[in-house]
Amino acid sequence: MARLHPTKNDISANRRQAVVDLLQARLSDALDMSAQTKQAHWNVKGPSFIALHELFDKIYTDVATSVDDIAERIVALGGTAKGTIAVTAKQSNLPPYPLDIADGLAHCQAMATALSSFGKQVRAAIDDADELGDKDTADLFTGISRGVDKNLWFVEAHIQAKK
Repeated sequence: MARLHPTKNDISANRRQAVVDLLQARLSDALDMSAQTKQAHWNVKGPSFIALHELFDKIYTDVATSVDDIAERIVALGGTAKGTIAVTAKQSNLPPYPLDIADGLAHCQAMATALSSFGKQVRAAIDDADELGDKDTADLFTGISRGVDKNLWFVEAHIQAKK
């Protein structure tokens, strides 16, 4: 466990450490989510190419904002945000993204799986942060959760269309 940096934040060091650990776990998931989103963005093909290419880019922008917000909360609490590829690969809880797909609907299925998994982790983090008495971190995760759910809706709309 890394030592916290000194801060005048009135949350006890033990609670701050627990919240930092929680945030770090979700930071790894968010970084993986951003990479998976770019994988889809770069490699999507098919009749809905431009719509999906732009949708995946918008989702990436949303996730990148979440990454930054989570990392900055870690540092605000006296922690060190660990955002390297090696840490992300080791700590992410998301399922691996399939690298052998090109079809737009296949990417929608994979993105829906990733977003659903990320959303589940973030919703659990809301409760965990609340139990740790950190309403600010719970609120941060609540905002992220709303965004993930909205993006999941956008992606699933492509899958749910009647044939």
